[in-house]
Amino acid sequence: MEHLISQKELEKFKELLGKRGIKLEKFYSKGTTSLVFTGNAEGKKVIIKLERPDSPRKNFKREAEILKFLEGEEITPRLVDYGVFEGREFLVREFAEGEPLLYATPQKKHILEILEKTYKLDVLGVDHGQIQGGKHILIGDAVWIIDFEKAGFRKPKNVTSAMAMIFLNDNIISKRVREEFQLDQDFLNSLREALREYKTTKNIEKLRELLSAL
Repeated sequence: MEHLISQKELEKFKELLGKRGIKLEKFYSKGTTSLVFTGNAEGKKVIIKLERPDSPRKNFKREAEILKFLEGEEITPRLVDYGVFEGREFLVREFAEGEPLLYATPQKKHILEILEKTYKLDVLGVDHGQIQGGKHILIGDAVWIIDFEKAGFRKPKNVTSAMAMIFLNDNIISKRVREEFQLDQDFLNSLREALREYKTTKNIEKLRELLSAL
């Protein structure tokens, strides 16, 4: 990590955050665009994302705007802070407990909650842009959708992308879900039809009914 942020820079960053009431505690992970740390703010665990010096894009400002827009909707953790440190953007949000859908088998309650939260995003006109990968949906006691770096106020495809990923596409998630719930071709055909109807009408009732019967 030293080539991405020196110890001296890290101490200066910690000092800046401290003045804003945020304590950086430890390194968490390294992404394409950011270095990620955990910390504490207002007595709550937080994620701190600092733009990498070699980041191919600057997206944190847009992500911060979207998180602020979604505040109170219980879709994604609350934005705590956004700013710039020596020309590098940083973003702080509350920590989301859970395991990425990519690595977990969802329960029925998780699938229904994913449907409702992606539907709420569709209604609000926010397209996440990376739902289909499974890394940005966390499941645990609750469902959280995270990392809105590539999101935008454009024609949303959250419901259709999520349902295709979980049930219809040929991937590790759909294989686990089909096996877990012993889904047959009739169910998959019914889901495809319900999704086609949803694309046209934006009426979610058939999808709710179908998934409630899992």
